[in-house]
Amino acid sequence: MRVVIIGNGLAGTIAAKTLRELDAEAEIEIFAEEKYPYYPRPNLIEFLGGKLAWERLFAFSQEWYEQQKIAVHLEKPVRKILPDSRQVEVEGSREGYDFLLVANGSLAFIPPFKGVEKKGVFTLRTLDDALRILDRLKTRRKATVIGGGLLGLETARALKLGGAEVEVVEFFDRLLPRQLDLQGATLLKSQIEKTGIKVHLNLATEEILGQDEVRGLRFKGGREIETELAVIAAGVKPNIQIAKEAGLEVNRGLVVNDYLQSSRPEIFASGDGVEHRNKIYGIIPASFNQARIAARNILGRKEKYEGTVFSNTLKVAGIDLTSIGVVNPEQGLGKEFRKEKKEEGLYKKIVVQNGTMIGAIWMGTKKGVNELSRIITEKINVERWKDSLLEDDFDFRLI
Repeated sequence: MRVVIIGNGLAGTIAAKTLRELDAEAEIEIFAEEKYPYYPRPNLIEFLGGKLAWERLFAFSQEWYEQQKIAVHLEKPVRKILPDSRQVEVEGSREGYDFLLVANGSLAFIPPFKGVEKKGVFTLRTLDDALRILDRLKTRRKATVIGGGLLGLETARALKLGGAEVEVVEFFDRLLPRQLDLQGATLLKSQIEKTGIKVHLNLATEEILGQDEVRGLRFKGGREIETELAVIAAGVKPNIQIAKEAGLEVNRGLVVNDYLQSSRPEIFASGDGVEHRNKIYGIIPASFNQARIAARNILGRKEKYEGTVFSNTLKVAGIDLTSIGVVNPEQGLGKEFRKEKKEEGLYKKIVVQNGTMIGAIWMGTKKGVNELSRIITEKINVERWKDSLLEDDFDFRLI
């Protein structure tokens, strides 16, 4: 059996690893656009901030790929999928497959404002992006991150660690609008600003200023700030072009069923480009789960993917932050319980619906995070503990 995998990111690599764990004989071929073997994307932040050496960027050694008999073809992107002949087109040649896994992830979303082509304007999706930013930092120290989401804040932290003077500009009225409520976001902003990173809210970027290279940003309403380096962190979009051209069903992402099959049953998909039950996750736990399950189904195991609880855990400006499930419920869809200690940078919130916890925000502490994730995932009734769950000394073994 020959399995071809498009993409050598998390989803493609974990799928290949799982296939090999379960089948010693399958022929596994990965075709990748990048010139580097798989590296976890969070490693880019640590590398950019000078906290991770080059040799520690990569998840697996060359010897590991050879021992696993996983063939990785770097700088050989798949240009076309030819479903009727079960082939993919790579640099003019064609490669056959018995099963295909589409795991080519997502692309950086670049909003349609003027000047994005100027020198000194970057996105951060690849190792080459990080290298280009580091090269710019050798001579330019005033940096602005456009976007106050997860990637934007992590990028700002890395730039600050690298010695840059950093500002963050966010279109919404708060940071991390998907992961935090207003109260938590307000506390996070104050904690980030204590590290020397300036944060501007309610600013819609209209134009990147400068002749050939960036000199500043102009916002809706006319306000301007100076900058010498701009990183656009305005989200991502699923990389679905080749799937669309192949006639596979696509919507916002590449549409799959519960077995992670596309509209062609021999073509599977996993990762950031996948749309399952009308949801696109774009988070590491979902990509990991999908990759493992897709691999098992390629081997005929018939395992359903039931979705992944939205969960993000990160460290921003030295602050531990976890956001799980529904944290901004629509009116009437859940009761909210909060605890805040501003001076300690501590904020806890749970959302309870009909006795079941459906969401949580945990900022300033890691204690209880794993237990919270389990409680939400397993839909455990917490009615009797909802008033004491937020206490610092709560014993999660009770639940």
